[in-house]
Amino acid sequence: MRNNLKLIVNNKFYKKEKFFVKKELQSILNLYAKKVSAGDWKDYGLSINKKEITFDIYQRTSENPIYRISKNLNPKNKTEKFYILDKNGKIIKKSENLDSLINKVEWTKLKLVR
Repeated sequence: MRNNLKLIVNNKFYKKEKFFVKKELQSILNLYAKKVSAGDWKDYGLSINKKEITFDIYQRTSENPIYRISKNLNPKNKTEKFYILDKNGKIIKKSENLDSLINKVEWTKLKLVR
């Protein structure tokens, strides 16, 4: 009996992340829980496509997202791996580290413009 096993080393496709890793999602959900308990945020959603994964944050469920925390799956440089977008799609901050990105943004000073 012959086994047809192949050893694959450094396969970029295999190692490519297709979602938030557990630590990243935990950081986002911790922030989300704090803002929900403060009454600032009401709902969330996830958007996934080939280029990015986005955690969409809503003030009301029937509106467009007020913030989007995104992970770029194919960043051109390290600082573009994670970024936060406002309601209009403008980048507020970007970083290579999600925890530092979340901590750098002063969520209490951001005001919603209607």
